[in-house]
Amino acid sequence: MHIRNLKYLLFSGVFALVSSCETQTAYSEYKQLYKGVWQAEDTVQFSFSDLDLSERYDVYLNLRNDNNFQYSNLFLITELNYPGGETVSDTLEYEMALPDGSWLGKGFGSVKENKLWYRENIVFPDSGVYKLKISHAMRQNGKVDGISNLTGITDVGVEISKRTK
Repeated sequence: MHIRNLKYLLFSGVFALVSSCETQTAYSEYKQLYKGVWQAEDTVQFSFSDLDLSERYDVYLNLRNDNNFQYSNLFLITELNYPGGETVSDTLEYEMALPDGSWLGKGFGSVKENKLWYRENIVFPDSGVYKLKISHAMRQNGKVDGISNLTGITDVGVEISKRTK
């Protein structure tokens, strides 16, 4: 009887742990970049709708990079277009590597996945289609012109999760 109770407790504990870590993803999508090159003129765009207007959400930018990415940080320009016509633009900087050159992302092998905070505790107040546009704004130190062919970013994604209370 003691072993049966121990098995039950172990099963209950694992089940509680797994179910408590579950996120409520409302939207998730990735776009693959051709041959792992992000052209300066290429804006990656995501469209989403049907979000619960009474909920709060966390929004992440998901990026996959490989060893061809030559930089320790990444500059992005985002533009979030609301259904009512409002637009919110941001210039963002994310660290991609430690000072010793090791990648901050998760994953095995040469491809690392980075889940980057974009918006926290946001409410989408209007019904309709929202559009999120993402482009890179990378430049080499001391140069005015941007990098036209950013190599090493293989995929760009967005994830919207219901905020846990």
